[in-house]
Amino acid sequence: MDISKLYEDQRARAMATFPDIVSEARVFRLDSGEPLKLRLEIIDGSIVDIFYSVTGKYSYHWERTLIDGSIYRHDNAPHKRWQGIKTFPKHFHHGSEDAGEESYLSDDPRMALEEFLALIRGKLANTPPQGGPSHRGDAPLSSR
Repeated sequence: MDISKLYEDQRARAMATFPDIVSEARVFRLDSGEPLKLRLEIIDGSIVDIFYSVTGKYSYHWERTLIDGSIYRHDNAPHKRWQGIKTFPKHFHHGSEDAGEESYLSDDPRMALEEFLALIRGKLANTPPQGGPSHRGDAPLSSR
């Protein structure tokens, strides 16, 4: 797997397909020039870090701790604490490091990116603006 090409493809796809939620995208590299991760900046000030390794490990991590204390991450690290999950080693951290559940994120990186960004789009659409109403019937961000 050519990780550099994967990150560049995902960067371009995120910017083209999700311009309503992704404000910036860039590939971080080690001093050696090897790709480290893809970072997407989200319109609410949060970030998404996407990591792939040549051994097949991956992580799609949405960092929101500075906004509301939450994280959302699909990964396939074989943590012993999640061995009882049906999709192990794949698992999903839903809101916190301590909340693990089944992950049905696609094994195809192209589809996985779209699925993860669609999750983010949906959560942002159901998040009231700061100081606004808190009920889930709010209009999506795109119509405000």
